[in-house]
Amino acid sequence: MKKIKIIGCCLSAVFAFFVIINIIPAKKFNSENVFINHNPGKPMLAAHRGGAITSPENTLMAYRNAVASYDIDIVESDIWITKDGKIVFSHDGTIDRMSDISLFDNTKDEHEIGDYTLDELKEFNFGYGFKDKKGNYPYRELVTVDQPDRREVLKESGLQILEVESLFKEFYTTKPDLLFIVEIKNGGEQGFKAVQALDDLLTNKYPEFKKNVVIGTFHDEISKDLRENHPDLLRGASTGDACRFIISHIFGVNIFSKADFACLQIPTSYKVKGVKISLDRKTFIKRAHRRNIAVQYWTINTAEEMRQLAALGCDCIMTDDPELFVEVAKEWK
Repeated sequence: MKKIKIIGCCLSAVFAFFVIINIIPAKKFNSENVFINHNPGKPMLAAHRGGAITSPENTLMAYRNAVASYDIDIVESDIWITKDGKIVFSHDGTIDRMSDISLFDNTKDEHEIGDYTLDELKEFNFGYGFKDKKGNYPYRELVTVDQPDRREVLKESGLQILEVESLFKEFYTTKPDLLFIVEIKNGGEQGFKAVQALDDLLTNKYPEFKKNVVIGTFHDEISKDLRENHPDLLRGASTGDACRFIISHIFGVNIFSKADFACLQIPTSYKVKGVKISLDRKTFIKRAHRRNIAVQYWTINTAEEMRQLAALGCDCIMTDDPELFVEVAKEWK
């Protein structure tokens, strides 16, 4: 009987402990997080790579179209650094999939961004690899290899490689509330240089956008560099940060989390050694919101998933198809 009482007391203590830590207000990382959505039931729209299904990804054409046609809330893209230290938007570290580099040099299968200067990269047509919903390649015949006004045509159409500064310049005064999710793709020294270039650009030329940009990376050393050397830049959760936050959520001990990032950018599920862990949970989003952390899901390209995540109260849906999002969003008004 005595043992039963002891066990009962222990269980009561454990229960009380979990009740208390879930009642205590969580420490907020930032009281002013512009990535928190304040329109319940209608998440922010982030054009993933500018809307890779609707326009040539990561081009000025894509972002212009995403803003003008779909009134997106957030630009999403990835950043690489060029041979001459300029930062440009591209998902891949090579330019072969989206550009017409093969028409100029077919001696190798991969041409890395870091092997070219910005000026050299501007020679290529980054709409060449785009295939529309009908299966057509509408921009392949835009320019020929030896066309005299080739560069001018590519610039005017917005199909040159997109320098980060050019995108900021495009919307700094015309859409000052536009938000940006960017991922530093380079690791090591090149990644450090890319972060510094981005920080310098925001600080010296586009200071009002500084609070509008959240930076993510899959490289631990870049995440550490952001935290230690660029504390005034908003960070997205690194892979390690996200894992720790998810684990603390699963065990209900978020009170001990030291999360100091602005946004949690995640898929709807992870697979760990064949075991699926669902991340599309309302309680998970609520726990993040207690810390003023925005929850952003990628890459969501079906109406069903968009509806589900909106109902859960997520802050943002990243999609390749902003046109679909706009159609689905009509149901939420």
